[in-house]
Amino acid sequence: MIWKAKIIKHKGENRIAVYFEKNAEWIAQIKQVGGARWSQSLLAWHLPDTEENRIRFKIKPGSHSLPSLEGMEQIPKFTQWLISKRYSPGTIKTYTEALKSFLVFYREKSICEIKNEDVIIYNNDYIIKNNLSASYQNQIVNAIKLFFKTVQDRSIEIEKIHRPRRAKVLPNVLSKEEVKAILEAHSNIKHKTMLSLIYSCGLRCGELLALQPIHIDSKRNIVLLKNAKGKKERITPLSPKILEMLREYYKTYKPITYLFEGQTPGESYSEKSLQSVLKQALEKVKITKPVTLHWLRHSYATHLLESGTDLRYIQELLGHNSSKTTEIYTHVSTKSIQQIKSPFDDL
Repeated sequence: MIWKAKIIKHKGENRIAVYFEKNAEWIAQIKQVGGARWSQSLLAWHLPDTEENRIRFKIKPGSHSLPSLEGMEQIPKFTQWLISKRYSPGTIKTYTEALKSFLVFYREKSICEIKNEDVIIYNNDYIIKNNLSASYQNQIVNAIKLFFKTVQDRSIEIEKIHRPRRAKVLPNVLSKEEVKAILEAHSNIKHKTMLSLIYSCGLRCGELLALQPIHIDSKRNIVLLKNAKGKKERITPLSPKILEMLREYYKTYKPITYLFEGQTPGESYSEKSLQSVLKQALEKVKITKPVTLHWLRHSYATHLLESGTDLRYIQELLGHNSSKTTEIYTHVSTKSIQQIKSPFDDL
């Protein structure tokens, strides 16, 4: 059996990918290795990057998963700078892992010797060759730029770095009938209220989970979003129907710190549990589309546009910096398109 193994970066984690022709015996053997998983995107089995697995699959000694000692010293400095600037935990993790991957690639080179050309080589010889995503490529470039500007106090000329072309992906939108079915799927008032609040206010998942009871202003019928993306506070109107639902929910659950709490009082409901709530709703109403919580936010914006709400107001409600981000909803709104008569009807 001919096979090939190499160290890869998969979903931000160092793994050993093993490639071989489909063979039942080999598949059975590799399944016995702890942590072995199949990846449809890689079309390969991948395992934890451990010394034991490196020996087992004959990974060459030069295939390192850690930066040089100099690189290892620089990563905590970069992380500390990100923390001091109040970057979100998700961004800190993403940028730190991205920088680590880059410094692993250049572990034999002094950091002071790294130049623009090295970033381009890394793009071509690691990111593109391993078929990593365009978004990961952008994250790498952003992390490298920030690292050299802050920790190293020198600039990488970012305009000379090859960035991938931004894919023009349209937001996924549900019909009002589909949204109604999803929101009415649960009889549990807590589950129903969480999903309804996301759609009725166009919230991101993290914004919903960070809400506290004091952020609901029932006198002015608004929701104050304190933990919005980019540290920008904003307000969004509160539907009278949602306010009644919230009152019923509050009487039943009496949350302490967060509006929606998990099994431990005072701790926020988890994102994973909220995704599970949506999944259960989809199963109940037999919607097979790969709906995510963000689809409800996209649907809110599109339905507002179709009902005649000015695009500038929608931009404010969603917390978008640029109007161009909001304009993408004009491409999925069907109100004008449905009024166009096909020439087929005149045949």
